[in-house]
Amino acid sequence: METTRRRWSFKITPIRLVFMAIAVLAILIILIRFILGLGAITNLNDQWPWGLWIAFDVLLGVALAGGGYGTVLIVYILRRDKYYPVARSAMLTSLLGYVIVVLGLLIEVGQWFNFWRPFVSWGYDSALFEVFWCISMYTLVQVIEFCEIATEKVFRGFHKYLKKAMPVLLVLGIAIPTLHQSTLGELFYMMVGKLDILWWSVLLPPFFLLSSFFVGPGMIVLETSLSGKAFHHQVEVPVLRGLVRISASVMILYLLLKIADMAVKGTFAKAFALDFTSIMFLAELVFGVLIPIFIAFSSAANTRKGLILFGMLDVGGVILNRFNVVFTGLGGYLNQYGGHYFPAWTEFAVSAGLVSIACLLYLFITENFSIIDHRGAEPVKGVMTEHGKYAFFK
Repeated sequence: METTRRRWSFKITPIRLVFMAIAVLAILIILIRFILGLGAITNLNDQWPWGLWIAFDVLLGVALAGGGYGTVLIVYILRRDKYYPVARSAMLTSLLGYVIVVLGLLIEVGQWFNFWRPFVSWGYDSALFEVFWCISMYTLVQVIEFCEIATEKVFRGFHKYLKKAMPVLLVLGIAIPTLHQSTLGELFYMMVGKLDILWWSVLLPPFFLLSSFFVGPGMIVLETSLSGKAFHHQVEVPVLRGLVRISASVMILYLLLKIADMAVKGTFAKAFALDFTSIMFLAELVFGVLIPIFIAFSSAANTRKGLILFGMLDVGGVILNRFNVVFTGLGGYLNQYGGHYFPAWTEFAVSAGLVSIACLLYLFITENFSIIDHRGAEPVKGVMTEHGKYAFFK
């Protein structure tokens, strides 16, 4: 049997050394957390049990990883073949995003050594139970989807079987995220009377779901721009412009639902009170939704600078939304009991370390597997037609 020596590459650059240093520091802090508990390295307290790690590593991580299921929906279900060059990079970014989420959940849970209990203790009435199971299943699905890419280089004998399984995996990879993305909104819907009325709504589940979808193209624009510089490859502007306009179309629906929700709740006066709460709410909508919509349907979308600005505002708006929900929205209620919270430096270090680990993995995988601008070399039954079109159905 013929054997070939696998060659793996990983360039060492100054920025990668910085990522490594941050990752090592984070791992050391995480080990201390596992041994001594949350109190040793966080500023969490009885009034503020959810802090930076829930807001950033979990809520935001899940949202920003939404580019994976959104891209799969656009490419494989809606049959927009021109977006296929960014499909693999979007799916890889999504997988690594969920790796951060899973690690964040493990670190955040008080008794982390009991992480396995939801697998055998069926608390099906709990929203967090559904979130746990869906995130676990979706992460597993994404790992198997990546194995289809990996087996192009290693363990090639399994590749044909994974190709046959891809249609089912892709359908699962679209369906499952819609469940936990919306259920994360359901968690805060249940906080009626605690979450500020500007953010509390019966529409929180669809708000979370829609924002996780329209932030996907923004993440793709930023990710392809950064990886393009690193690997000397640029995705064509028309491809990114099309994704941005799909994102902006969903933003319009999101904005209309927000306005309708405010009208029903009667919160327009509160939204324009120009106090700290209203300013944060308006900043989220103006800079994260209104301006990106304008950019997407203007001539600015024909330039890389305009597309990058869209991506920065799009992603920044969702970041602000998730932080507003956890901190601004709940702060008024939680602080009245005397419990104030600001993250410790170790909390920031762990979050930065998780992101650094994801970046290092992305760079290694992209250097060694066919990720960037992959167009495929052969038809895949149920996924690609004999004419090279990527779709489930001929």
